[in-house]
Amino acid sequence: MTSSREELAGEIQQRMIRFIAEVVLYNHAVSAKVGLGASDSQFMTLLQAYGPLTPRQLAEHTGLTSGTVTGVIDRLESHGFITREADPDDRRKVVVTPSLEAIQQKLVPLYAEQGARMYGVLARRSVAELETISEFLKDSVAEAGS
Repeated sequence: MTSSREELAGEIQQRMIRFIAEVVLYNHAVSAKVGLGASDSQFMTLLQAYGPLTPRQLAEHTGLTSGTVTGVIDRLESHGFITREADPDDRRKVVVTPSLEAIQQKLVPLYAEQGARMYGVLARRSVAELETISEFLKDSVAEAGS
């Protein structure tokens, strides 16, 4: 049975919503295992996606207040997941940098099973399908950020 374009689009949207929810819940469970909260894990995701950011940039990305951002940064620093460094372009500013060593030691092992499952799903796809998936995700991220 062939689905209409609208039915397929609706199905994709519902599956994306479920996928996002599952990823968020998994991230929260991993965060809890290492003593972090939901906002903390989102900061880690932002830092891994964008690289070093100032506290102001983190506040802009998350919509959190400067006081809340400072609290999250303090917690992440106390767990060794980030460092605060002087901004090389403006020494009055601080840049929050992810600690790759701590991430590798403490977080990567907790995501290994999830990564293996995703690799298995992708391994069953052709190169053309992977290109389509990659383009779809690129466009989705671009639209989400606008």
